[in-house]
Amino acid sequence: MQFHLNGFQPGDPEIADPAERIQASGASGAVPTEVDVLIVGCGPAGLTLAAQLAQFPDIKTCIVEQKPSRLLVGQADGIACRTMEMFHAYGFSERVLKEACWVNETTFWKPDERTPEKIIRSGRVQDVEDGLSEFPHVILNQARIHDGFLDVMRKAPAKLEPHYSRRLLDLHVDPAAGATDHAVTVRIERVDAGNEGKVETIKARYVVGCDGARSTVRKSIGRELHGDSANHAWGVMDVLAVTDFPDIRFKSLIQSAKDGSLLIIPREGGYMVRLYVELAKLDVGERVASRNITAENVIAKAQRILKPHTLEVKEIGWWSVYEIGQRLTDKFDDVPEAEIDTRLPRIFIAGDACHTHSPKAGQGMNVSMQDAFNLGWKLAAVLQKKSAPTLLHSYSAERQAVAKELIDFDREWAGILASAAKVGGADAAKTQDYFVKHGRYTAGTATHYRPSVLTGATSHQHLAEGFVIGTRFHSAPVIRLGDAKPVHLGHAGQADGRFRIYAFSPAENPAASGSAIRALCNFLAESRQSPIRRYTPRSGDIDGVIDLRAVFQQEHRDLAIEATPPMLLPSKGRYGLYDYEKMFCPDFKSGHDVFTMRGIDRKAGCMVVVRPDQYVATVLPLDDFAALASYFDAFMLPVS
Repeated sequence: MQFHLNGFQPGDPEIADPAERIQASGASGAVPTEVDVLIVGCGPAGLTLAAQLAQFPDIKTCIVEQKPSRLLVGQADGIACRTMEMFHAYGFSERVLKEACWVNETTFWKPDERTPEKIIRSGRVQDVEDGLSEFPHVILNQARIHDGFLDVMRKAPAKLEPHYSRRLLDLHVDPAAGATDHAVTVRIERVDAGNEGKVETIKARYVVGCDGARSTVRKSIGRELHGDSANHAWGVMDVLAVTDFPDIRFKSLIQSAKDGSLLIIPREGGYMVRLYVELAKLDVGERVASRNITAENVIAKAQRILKPHTLEVKEIGWWSVYEIGQRLTDKFDDVPEAEIDTRLPRIFIAGDACHTHSPKAGQGMNVSMQDAFNLGWKLAAVLQKKSAPTLLHSYSAERQAVAKELIDFDREWAGILASAAKVGGADAAKTQDYFVKHGRYTAGTATHYRPSVLTGATSHQHLAEGFVIGTRFHSAPVIRLGDAKPVHLGHAGQADGRFRIYAFSPAENPAASGSAIRALCNFLAESRQSPIRRYTPRSGDIDGVIDLRAVFQQEHRDLAIEATPPMLLPSKGRYGLYDYEKMFCPDFKSGHDVFTMRGIDRKAGCMVVVRPDQYVATVLPLDDFAALASYFDAFMLPVS
């Protein structure tokens, strides 16, 4: 998909008239006086959270933003494979795939040994290892990601729109409030024309600060970002340019002999590129603003690094100069570590409000959205009284540990890119080796949650070696039994707050009276200890809280869907219609056997329990009904 040929234009490129691409957005009128969740900030984290909570019409959510309208030109652009998996759960991955630039290969350039003032290509690698994800690493303007979430919010049951031109003044938590009370009082000032200075008050059960690195919410709970700067200034700009550099449409890392490094990121539309240009080493305590760096300075530096190739910039869509820094706060909620056993969290922070990264590892926006995906389903579970409020402690515990690991990686990667910091200049071989070795970090698939109430022990990991407990559920191609459609197994996991149980059958006939799959279905349908019976409202669909899926070893034509257990062909909705999309078989025609691909024990089979944010919660034997019940009993509340 090509666009931006005659100049950069924000908005939906499928709309021919650029003037019509920028449509008004946002809620009109005053903010509500009382909500379940108030989200402060319409960045990637805030919109991810809002889009998740908008799926629940019984949860009253409000999102406010100081800016006057939706974002049109964003700073972030890299979208990791894992984030694409999440976008599919939200329902807009296809739009992103169509519009984005796909990063297929990364090239590396170094000084020519014979003429060091010139650069030569030193290597080329596949950007993402084979089989890591069904989705690619792509590049797309952050503003278009925002548009995707805003569209999800508008179409969701709650029909949520942001309230723009609202600046957070302060917030206060009533320490005497009960667990279900609207304990947080928030004051917001309007900054839109005609309403300047008007103060609105909102009472909320929970507040989530997604308001950036200078977060007012973070400051209000006494948290600080800790870390240091690498004392390097970099310039970044999106440009339309004419060049004879041959790898301009590849992600390219260029290290020169004397002028530092340049990272080229091809952008969507086929013409625009992003340049990350190493500028200067800063003195201790020096801020980049003191250098008075201009766009012309950034371009000139890029031109020197690219020699002998030329670069003629025709248009700058956006540019900035920044300092590299990695900073992290010690906790992502308002409960001190010493008070976890006696106090429940009311205020949370996510994204740049609690961790900041250098842009070149492509982690900032991606990690921020994963923060919100982790928190969203937990807030929904507590507000809908499916889980006790103590579940909310797990957000900070899980995401702060992940952020620390990623910041450590980002600090090392940023140091490697900053060639000026290395004695002897650039080391292209080391750079390429590090990039390949740590590809799973940049793909977003390295997150591994530790054992907890939500993440089980590894006692039965051998039953499904490819579904590692604590990591994201690694999808695989399958054939849907009901209609022989090739699908991806993981795509059953939508952002709807439900747990999934994937039951992998032994090689036996699953329809037989004594089969392991039938025994599991009977337990889930009939037993008092069944988590489906214990936690699903009687008025709701049988899969409304825990969604059971089955995967068989047979070819799909060898099974009779009418002979399978009724639990796998559930009756749902007002008319009691059957759901034919619960059962799957290996895709033998394409050579994709999910049992082989994911190391499933063919003789024993197993259950793989997956959390609402697509992470593997536990792996259990098919007949370990007690362990299955115990897992959910640890954090869920029975229906009354």
